[in-house]
Amino acid sequence: MRGFRPFLFPPRRARGTAMLDLNAIEERLKAIPAVEAALADPAVLQDAARYRARLAEHASLKRLESACAAYRKILADVESARSLADDPELGAVAAEEAAALEAAIPAAERKVLAGLVPDDPEDASNAIFEIRAGTGGDEAALFAAVLFRMYFRYCEEKGWKTSVLSSSPTELGGYKEIVFSVSGDGAYGAFKFESGGHRVQRVPETEQQGRIHTSAATVVVFPESPQAGELTIPPDEIRIDIFCAGGHGGQGVNTTYSAIRMTHLPTGIVAQCQDERSQQRNKEKCLAVLKSRILDARRREEEAKTGADRLSLRGSGDRSERIRTYNFPQNRLTDHRIDLTLYSLDRVVEGALDPVLAPLHEHDLERRIAAAL
Repeated sequence: MRGFRPFLFPPRRARGTAMLDLNAIEERLKAIPAVEAALADPAVLQDAARYRARLAEHASLKRLESACAAYRKILADVESARSLADDPELGAVAAEEAAALEAAIPAAERKVLAGLVPDDPEDASNAIFEIRAGTGGDEAALFAAVLFRMYFRYCEEKGWKTSVLSSSPTELGGYKEIVFSVSGDGAYGAFKFESGGHRVQRVPETEQQGRIHTSAATVVVFPESPQAGELTIPPDEIRIDIFCAGGHGGQGVNTTYSAIRMTHLPTGIVAQCQDERSQQRNKEKCLAVLKSRILDARRREEEAKTGADRLSLRGSGDRSERIRTYNFPQNRLTDHRIDLTLYSLDRVVEGALDPVLAPLHEHDLERRIAAAL
């Protein structure tokens, strides 16, 4: 399923005629029985990496099969409607139906093309968020709390589980930093374009004169990679610090030496967890985050070396990389990467994120399809 075959995409067709070489595409679909057989192979079942790869390949092929079948049906229905064009009684109705079906062909084509674009294997993974207050003092910390609540409520609506791994709350109810995981099928794929600088313009709760302030927070999202369990780190490469948890969490959490910070000495990558009362449980969760962070860093380095075009909408999380502005006085949200402007900020910050996330994914898919043609 890797790569594209140029002969699948001949020059743009005239209206109502097939653009795609479906016979050539369906040659790929003949691999489905072999992939299904591999999924039942004990040798594959015992190899987690091979099984995941085969499972992803099977899902991709089945999506392509469904899109291809829908496209073929539309073409067949168009021909059927055209065949009645000269019928004295049904001709007018058939012509109208043919026109409507022809108008649906580009969208059906696009679904087939989308099925040919390889998925990011990490899209199905859980996600790990890091939200940090940037410039703006207390207001930036309060905005970090707004972002956390926004993502939390969206996950709640999706039925995804969120778990705070560590946090540094402020007296006013904000966060200097909060790290949390999101567990749910496709969580990382949904949020992978959220990394970057988020800027807010509003009248702070601490402002007595009604002046609008600008502050910022940084969001970093990376996948909780399934491969993390297969990564082995020598014990002498990790420094472990144990301390009392801080902030909210109850007397038992805050007075027990259960919080864990791990530092990967060769890279300087750090992970911290204080969510659990059990020190051992915090160690397990912290190590999983550390491994995922190391794998994500390695992935970035490899793509930089090979010159691979990483998904352009996925930011690095640098403070200087402003991706979005939240203007509360005008109830306006602007995503600067795709020139998206919405006047429904009040609903967005309450978790109605689909109108923000969907255009980003749509833009990314269009870009990848264009690159493949």
